[in-house]
Amino acid sequence: MGTYQQRVVDQELTGALRRAGATLIEGPRACGKTETALQAAASVVHLDRDSAMRELIDVDLSLILAGETPRLIDEWQIAPELWNAVRGEVDTRQATGQFILTGSTAPATDLTRHTGAGRFARVRMRTMTHWEMGWSNGGVSLKDLMNGETPRATAPDVSFGQLTQRLTQGGWPGFRSLSAVDASANLADYLDTVATVDLRMADGVNRDPLRVRRLLTALARSVGREATITTLARDETSLTRDSVRDYLSALERIFIVEDQPAWSTHLRSSATLRKEPKRHFADPSLAVAALNASPQALQRDPAFTGQLFESLVVHDLRVFSQPLRGTVSHTRDSAGREVDAIVSLPNGDWAGFEVKLGSSKETLDAAAVSLLNFAQQVVNAPVSLNVITLTGPSYRRRDGVNVIAFNALCP
Repeated sequence: MGTYQQRVVDQELTGALRRAGATLIEGPRACGKTETALQAAASVVHLDRDSAMRELIDVDLSLILAGETPRLIDEWQIAPELWNAVRGEVDTRQATGQFILTGSTAPATDLTRHTGAGRFARVRMRTMTHWEMGWSNGGVSLKDLMNGETPRATAPDVSFGQLTQRLTQGGWPGFRSLSAVDASANLADYLDTVATVDLRMADGVNRDPLRVRRLLTALARSVGREATITTLARDETSLTRDSVRDYLSALERIFIVEDQPAWSTHLRSSATLRKEPKRHFADPSLAVAALNASPQALQRDPAFTGQLFESLVVHDLRVFSQPLRGTVSHTRDSAGREVDAIVSLPNGDWAGFEVKLGSSKETLDAAAVSLLNFAQQVVNAPVSLNVITLTGPSYRRRDGVNVIAFNALCP
């Protein structure tokens, strides 16, 4: 525990334990859920490791729940009946902070709707951000940007080669000490396990692992882009559209993919907003692994690396906006105006973000004009407009658009 790396969700977990009897931490396998939960837990049951505890499930379920609180039940989905047991115990004790459940599979909708409401707080956890990995100096806060504050920071330069190494390695806590090549090899094994084991364990449905891998490859080619179900079916070549929907739903349930929804707002013009989501993996490194790519291959394909960089920025914006109860969407209208990422808050405040690998004057000017043109069409004005670049200074331009270096961004 002495080497635990602080995570953005730590404070959210503290708040969840304060307000609810049980807290569910959910996210992809190996993103660090257990280690984060252990920082707050007073006792723990590892269902995936402790065979004696698994045997108790059919004998005396209450013994699994007995222990100092908060009681961590790791990988609870191995015994789905625990959900109702925890819910009943929360009702009996009438106290907050009793249980922490971690899981790499989302609970069935009927469980959360009928037996979880009012008893469970849910905390979504993702892989580590650039800032959590120590690659950002934290000079620019998303919270400050959402308050309309002017950024003013410098950050260490990041080369294109360094970026491709980081995109290949990803934000996986257990791979921090590995080279990009070794991390990518582990992620290839990770995807094989997804295709052969994890999807079936999620809902008991047998799916063809070869088709799962082909769909993952199709998703990887479309990472950070709007790809319709028809496009994915055509790219995969052997699945019907209904089957693609089923496979995607299963991948979402084990947190391997996470769509970026289209933004819904009111426009001043007669243009209509597109509704297709952008496709993302839980971490862009999974897209690299699905394509069996290397840092050197990414360096030879700047356009695709740009897609991955946009996906990485969206990933980090999701993590940073979560404590603000924010959501991250994208937008594109029928006139061709688009914004890579929109962070919107419950009170209606929103900020627009364009993501650019380059930071030349021409690139920044074009991105700023695009943001300003779109903002003029929206009924409620943005709190900030921002161009996120890989490196360089962070500042506000004369036209009011902020330029933000990604390696300065933090919560």
